[in-house]
Amino acid sequence: MAYIITEPCIGTKDQSCVDVCPVDCIHGSEDDEQYYIDPDTCIDCAACESVCPVNAIYFEDDVPEEWKSYTQKNSEWFKTHETSGAFRPSSERH
Repeated sequence: MAYIITEPCIGTKDQSCVDVCPVDCIHGSEDDEQYYIDPDTCIDCAACESVCPVNAIYFEDDVPEEWKSYTQKNSEWFKTHETSGAFRPSSERH
């Protein structure tokens, strides 16, 4: 299981979740309209959920029905983007 970033992140893209993630599993490029959580790296700590200013982050089982497609969108993003799996200090996370 993992946490999922859903529709309310679009257009907001606040970096609070990125900064608090202890395993650096939240990524997005400058061109992306939102951030994405790598389901293979997420440790289900919930640190990101509590700091999201737009309540866009849900535990996978709790994603509202209208945003269920974001579970696949988060996973698919990591299949097409190289993040190298390397840990980035919070000062270098974007």
